[in-house]
Amino acid sequence: APCEYEGKQFSLGESWLSTNCLLCTCLHPIGVGCCETTQHPIDFPDWCEAHYDSQTCQISVVQKANPSLPCVKSVEHEWGSAGTPEPLVNKVLGA
Repeated sequence: APCEYEGKQFSLGESWLSTNCLLCTCLHPIGVGCCETTQHPIDFPDWCEAHYDSQTCQISVVQKANPSLPCVKSVEHEWGSAGTPEPLVNKVLGA
């Protein structure tokens, strides 16, 4: 096989998900190319945090006070960057 990665053999053009959640492709004669597959949240309220699940390769944003609950907008919490209000979506102007 043209490529070896993490002790396994792969054919030219073959793709796989690595043990650390990278999408890899055999690019013989260059070697193996890998890219991240997860999206990393960067803008969420300070009362929330990002949790990474290595089993599913997913990142979810949860409440710091109770990580079993998702980070969702509520009356008690400000939402958006630096306490800015959530953007108005689909608001008809002049109506």
